[in-house]
Amino acid sequence: MVKRIRSATACLMVLALWWIAAAQAATVLIIESYHHGHPWDTSYIQGIREGMTGDILFYTFEMDTKRILESEFEKKAEDAWAYYQAINPALVFLGDDNALKYLGPKFARVKTPAVFLGINNNPRAYHVLKNGNITGVLERPLIKRSIVEMNKILDMAQVLVLFDAGTTSRVVFDEVFRGKEQIRVSGIRIHMKLTNSWGTWQQIVGSAHQSGYDAVMIGLYHTLTDKDGTHVPAADVLHWTCAATQVPPFAFWDFTVGKDKAIGGLTLFGKSQGLEAAQMGMAILKGTPPEKIKVKTGKTGRLLFSRSQLEKHGIRLPRKMADAAKFVE
Repeated sequence: MVKRIRSATACLMVLALWWIAAAQAATVLIIESYHHGHPWDTSYIQGIREGMTGDILFYTFEMDTKRILESEFEKKAEDAWAYYQAINPALVFLGDDNALKYLGPKFARVKTPAVFLGINNNPRAYHVLKNGNITGVLERPLIKRSIVEMNKILDMAQVLVLFDAGTTSRVVFDEVFRGKEQIRVSGIRIHMKLTNSWGTWQQIVGSAHQSGYDAVMIGLYHTLTDKDGTHVPAADVLHWTCAATQVPPFAFWDFTVGKDKAIGGLTLFGKSQGLEAAQMGMAILKGTPPEKIKVKTGKTGRLLFSRSQLEKHGIRLPRKMADAAKFVE
């Protein structure tokens, strides 16, 4: 009986210590535009967690906007806001454009500091910077630079840039291509196509060689649906695309590169965005007002390649590029 009392007392003491520690920890909420398991989210959340030192209690909310209908985005934003109000965090991270678009204006009307990351659009378009409690990190896909770099290993006259038609893709089309389907960079004709139709995507990929393209640059492919309106898993899209294409497939994001995936490219990493956002978050928790922290563009990309895909397509990297690159296998 005495042992049981001692055991119960010990458990209560441990529980009490846990509650004290939790009470002292800074509560941080990460609102994801996408979902758990999405490689970009996984990567930037890892960066945030690594960069936020000390006693931090993390919560996350998934808006899941890569897999639900756009008509449902507002409801998801309302759910996210209710979750925020229930938690009452000391700091909020808003991951990617949809989180900032649908929730940024709400946070701009309260005092809770917020840090955004992965933003492709101009944040002023979301009306979030007037209150002084929001700052963050911009994401700028290296479309032009990556194509110019890949031209060093594959003589390209015409390139297809293929994206889904999700929010980020439309922003890239407007910001990088200025709403034009074709642009020319360093003498290379670049044609961007957007679609949310799996059937159309397959047709575009299947006819890329016949259409005169020397390579396909795979952008985002996460909002495709089949003829029945069913979401097609992103992994299935990527693997099919890289297996079916008759022209070499390159990439703009690290999660698109690997065995049975794209060859590689000058890519962006979610983790680096998370680490930079975490630096801002730590400064805020230590007392720096968000308005004193300038919005910044994330670090430049990194050359990343798949050895197996390079071999499959008979591509050999120049020595200088190979020395600067990272390989996934």
